Amino acid sequence: MGKYIKFFVVGIVFGIVLVKSEAVSWYRIYEMFKFQSFHMYGIIGSAVVTGILLILLSKRLKLKTIEGSQLRVPLKDKGFTRYIIGGSIFGLGWALCGACPGPMYILIGTGAFSILIVIAAALLGTYVYGLLKDKLPH
Repeated sequence: MGKYIKFFVVGIVFGIVLVKSEAVSWYRIYEMFKFQSFHMYGIIGSAVVTGILLILLSKRLKLKTIEGSQLRVPLKDKGFTRYIIGGSIFGLGWALCGACPGPMYILIGTGAFSILIVIAAALLGTYVYGLLKDKLPH
């Protein structure tokens, strides 16, 4: 259990950063979807750039996972339609509830307990996907 404490600490730091940057603010998300502010696009864009740089750095340094295996980014099949449909569903859910999956648990810590309804719906949706995944095109 002790080896997982670092993930707990990183999660707490991540939550603090998201709250302080207002990335969990419904108002900021509303502004983003109405194209009224660059704030959220700047946060998301910097996260994408940071992720790309860290993946390139980890490949160059040949970093290993916790299990000791070589870190690899799996290749995915190219498919335009599935990304448009999946992105649209994700975006609609984000716009309807005012939170993407990352900050949902952080919002509990800020006292927004109505997000528990969203978390329950997300868990139900994940369960239903697990039941139907063999019947869905991937």
